[in-house]
This record gives sequence, structure tokens and C-alpha cells, in this order.
Amino acid sequence: MKTLRVGIIGSGGIAQSAHIPNYQKCKDVEVVACCDIVEATAKACAEKFNIPHYFTDYKEMLEKVDLDIVSVCTPNYMHKDPTIAALKAGCHVMVEKPIAMNAAEGREMVETAKKVGRKLAMGLNSRQSSAAQALKRAVDAGEMGEIYYAKAMALRRRGIPSWGVFGEKDKQGGGPLIDIGVHIMDLTLWLMGHPKPTAVSGKCYTKFGNRHGVIGIWGQWNVETFTVEDFAVGFVRFENGATMTVEASFAANIERDVFDCKILGTEGGCQLDPLRIFTERNQTLYDITPVMLPQVNTYEQNIAKFVQAVRDDTEVPVPGEQGLMVTEIIDAIYESAEKGREVILNERG
Repeated sequence: MKTLRVGIIGSGGIAQSAHIPNYQKCKDVEVVACCDIVEATAKACAEKFNIPHYFTDYKEMLEKVDLDIVSVCTPNYMHKDPTIAALKAGCHVMVEKPIAMNAAEGREMVETAKKVGRKLAMGLNSRQSSAAQALKRAVDAGEMGEIYYAKAMALRRRGIPSWGVFGEKDKQGGGPLIDIGVHIMDLTLWLMGHPKPTAVSGKCYTKFGNRHGVIGIWGQWNVETFTVEDFAVGFVRFENGATMTVEASFAANIERDVFDCKILGTEGGCQLDPLRIFTERNQTLYDITPVMLPQVNTYEQNIAKFVQAVRDDTEVPVPGEQGLMVTEIIDAIYESAEKGREVILNERG
């Protein structure tokens, strides 16, 4: 079996915690190069994981090292160019979420992958949890019937990141909606079967991130450079008549953090946390609780399935096209919040 050679662009936290160690768990896969614009970070990463080559320029890495797979683990504003360069260099690419700063960039990435015949996968791992997989099996078996409504929630009571560029709109593209909302939206759309979104409305609020004196559970962020929302809400209409609401927060006065989706169907409903299925059988209402589900490292599963898809030439676990749909909805929520009206997607091109 051919050994697949992997390169990493962006050698920081997500690369070191989620990508590199899980590639190294895969049989006949070798991480042979890493890159970061901060030389000390690239060098430290290479030494930590015994990676033979490190670079500060991803173009140089792509020119000098023969690679089969590249993971792009940079901040959002640096997703597009390295991904396109790696695809054109003949590599299959996994790009961290979201696909890009906006849908226009993401669309260019997806089109490039199709043009060069390489796979573009997303670093969206939430689908791989045992709970999500159990719900997907139930949905695919028809236990929900016609899904007509869903609610996606990624809410932190106090969880404004104190590191990186999470509070800077020009580098991140937005706040919790684009950072953590992207995960629960991807999972929810997957459960719904990816109906085509047609219209979106939304509202964004910044009530905590630009204030001094707010509790920083993860340390103090830079209040002066905080230019993103700390709460967003959206409403999505789909071509098949279904609808979805979305809520995402870095900070909100709620009881606890929430990462959950709820699905309503004609034959049943379900929720992710706590994991339940609700149905009616023989004139009796039932609450079904799946039990003894295995513990799963979702990042490990996502990487392993991506590697296998490359080997077998099959569909990757989260295709770029599906990541693009999430970003199209996010763009529309931000646009609706700015303009104060519903956004019709087919009028936006």
C-alpha cells in the first residue's frame, strides 16, 4: 500500500491537537512537512512530531516536497489561497472550518477542486460523534418521517476566546456564528439531508465583547479590537418548505453552555443533547434514549475517513460543497443583520 505523504499549512493549536496526531495514527500515512509564517512555531511543531521538513512559506513547501494530502489549519482569512495552491499542486485538501471568510472565496475553492480533480474536505468533526451518527441512522431509516423544522444551537455563557484573532472581523469574518455555529449548522443540515436554502433572515448583537469588566473564563481578550458579534440568531427557509433557526453565542446570560440540535418530523423528533428520540407508536407517546454508545475521538474519525476516501476514491466525510452551503447561510445572516431585511439567496448569485 502506498504511503500517503501529508503537509500541514498552519502549525498552531488545531494542527497540533487535531490534525497531525490523528494523521500519525493512520496506517501508511506520514506527515512529512509543516509550515507556519512564524518560524519558531513551524520549527517547534516539526521537532514535537518528528516532521522532517518545516517552512515559513507554503508555496515553497508545495514546490519542494512531494505531497498527497495537505491540511490547511490557518486563520479564516488565510484559508482560500493555500487551499487553492495545494489543490493545483495535485494534493487532496482538508481545510479547517469555516471553508473561508465568505461564500465567494469558498466557491472558488470548490470550483478549483472540481477543475483539478482533487478532493476538498472540511475539518468539521461534529458529525462523527456517536450521538450524531445514531441520529443520522434513525433519520435515514425514516424514523423522523418528513423533517419540516430544525433548531441549531451553539451557545456559550462566557466563552470569548482570549487568543488568536477570534474577535477581529477582518481576519475571522465574524464571531460565534462563523466560529462555533458552523459546527452545529453543519451537523443539523446533514441530519436534514441538505435541503437547498432559499431565504435567510438574522440579527447580530455585540453586548459583551466590547465591554471592560466582563468575566473572561478563558482569560482576558482584547476589548479594543473586538469587532465581531457575541450573539447571532438566524432563520432559514428551504426549497422543500422546511425551516431552521440558528443561535450562536460567545457570551449570553443563559444557564449553561449548549451544543444541540432539535429535529421535528412527521413521524418523530430528536435532539442531540441529551440524546433522545421522540415518537408515537400504537396510540402511545415514547421517549427513546439510545444507550451504550461508544466513545469516539471525532477528530480522529474525521481524519481517518478522509484518508480512506483518498485511498478508495470515494466521497470525503464532509465535502467542500457542504461546507460552502453553511457559509452561504452565514453570509446571508450577516447580510440580513446589516440590512435589516430577509435575504433571498437566488438573487445573490
